[in-house]
Amino acid sequence: MKVVSAEQMRQLDALASADYGVPGEELMERAGRGVALMVDDLARLAGFSNAPVRLVAGRGNNGGDVFVAARHLHDMGYRLDVWLAGERRRVSGHAAKHLELMRTAGINVEEVPTPQDWEELTATYEGGQGVVVDGVLGTGLRGPARGLAAGAIQFVNMLGESGPVVAVDIPSGLDADTGAAEADTVRADLTVTMGLPKRGLVAPQAVEYVGSAEVIDIGIPDEVVAKLDSDLDLTTAMDARDWLPRRPRASHKGDYGHALVVAGAAGYAGAAILAARAAIRSGVGLVTVLVPEGIAGVVASAVPEAMVHAVRQSASGSPAGDALTHWGRRLQEFDAVLVGPGITACEDSRGLVTDLLKTCRGALVLDADALNVLGTDVARVRESGAHVVVTPHPGEMARLLGVNAAAVQADRFATARRAAEALGAVVVLKGAGTLVAAKGQPLSVNLTGNPGMACGGMGDVLAGLLTGLLAQRIPPFAAARLAAYLHGRAGDRVAWTTSQAGMTAGDVVDAIAHGFSDLTLR
Repeated sequence: MKVVSAEQMRQLDALASADYGVPGEELMERAGRGVALMVDDLARLAGFSNAPVRLVAGRGNNGGDVFVAARHLHDMGYRLDVWLAGERRRVSGHAAKHLELMRTAGINVEEVPTPQDWEELTATYEGGQGVVVDGVLGTGLRGPARGLAAGAIQFVNMLGESGPVVAVDIPSGLDADTGAAEADTVRADLTVTMGLPKRGLVAPQAVEYVGSAEVIDIGIPDEVVAKLDSDLDLTTAMDARDWLPRRPRASHKGDYGHALVVAGAAGYAGAAILAARAAIRSGVGLVTVLVPEGIAGVVASAVPEAMVHAVRQSASGSPAGDALTHWGRRLQEFDAVLVGPGITACEDSRGLVTDLLKTCRGALVLDADALNVLGTDVARVRESGAHVVVTPHPGEMARLLGVNAAAVQADRFATARRAAEALGAVVVLKGAGTLVAAKGQPLSVNLTGNPGMACGGMGDVLAGLLTGLLAQRIPPFAAARLAAYLHGRAGDRVAWTTSQAGMTAGDVVDAIAHGFSDLTLR
């Protein structure tokens, strides 16, 4: 989904109304209804279905979206508290119409007309848990939030200490084009943006404020969007659904590919297990796992759905450098191969990776120690006959490019593009706001996921999931984007249903199936 500037989005809204006969009032209705549905999903996952929804509105169009959302949530049976940053008589345009519709539905709105009133409300409010909806400021903000808006933002952030925050279109206080937060800014857990994602949402500096992001289809015609130029895109649920075709009822496991996972070493059976389990959860038909003989029994017992084979073990406990000698003739049986999780960065691992780069002709995922043993020898990747996908975290990316991790993080967009060009591969730069880059393609940003995923084994899960999707013959650039999206969405589901702090990589593996279910019943 193309990422646009705030001005481009305003032009699209105007075009939809003027040339395609979609009234602005109806665009607002669609936006607010979409927000209500997202809030309902989140409340159910988080166990807040009996708690109130607290909505904070400004006087502009974002406030109008909130008024619509409140009406639909009221119809769903939610208890609501609605606050307005200002006075009702100052609300105008389509927002005023929807404010009156909300009040006609029997929903009260409390006016908070001065900064001092917001200070008092923030200091004295005792509302307990519930979902919070932020609709104070929209994409028209220029400069820092002040006065009433600043007070309302502080109130939203206070409420967010005891419940998830859903931002309407963009977190209030965030610049829609640059992602800058100059002063008080809402820290959202989920941002529900309208029509198309805004550039500020995907900016690296906005990560702390945006949370996960989803897009509401408000009816902007596809032919209009197709004419837009953008060097960035955001992976959304709508994109993910397009990559998951309906399965014929007469299909069998051979229709969904065969993935090979080469992983593990003495003391690192967990990496192989997590990668294999995630590959199985991808929907792939078959998974074969090659591990050193010393851990084969442990892996086989933990992943009964996979075919686990023991290979010769090196002195350091990793797969021996020639472990694929007799498997080399069989490599063409596999639709995708993963190498790296837990193999350790030793000379045998270097030989293993070099062998695969020379002999593999299908999709090949290089993860973890498979990247570490390459060092800066990116030519080996570029010259490979395989369709290579690399999945570095910032430290691994730094080693590949011969820089330091701080330089990678200072300009993640440029680094991802540079790496894709240098390696001739699809690059998945992990981290908050995972990037997927490929030569000749717009840079793709993923905003699913949460801080609870900052724990051991998460990279193994992503690599295994990606390999399983590739084995189903999804093109590498699309498979990488889908894997990052589903991985983060599974992590979000775990966070909403349990907690961030208590999350494990195994929890995320188990939630992958729910991620598919959230997207489609196909």
